[in-house]
Amino acid sequence: MLGWIVRALLVVAGIVTGWFVARDAAIFGITQVMVALLLITAVVAILAFWPSRWTIELSRFRKSQ
Repeated sequence: MLGWIVRALLVVAGIVTGWFVARDAAIFGITQVMVALLLITAVVAILAFWPSRWTIELSRFRKSQ
């Protein structure tokens, strides 16, 4: 399961890196890992700072239906 998540992140990072660096450049792999780390950081930051108020409102909305 963890391998799938890592593979998906590297695929997305490869696409983003391909916009800025040629795929046959020597630095492509290093840049791809840096972009993957930025994506991981962004996901963790979004999850860490997700407002709990939104979660409460979403659960109220689901109960009212």
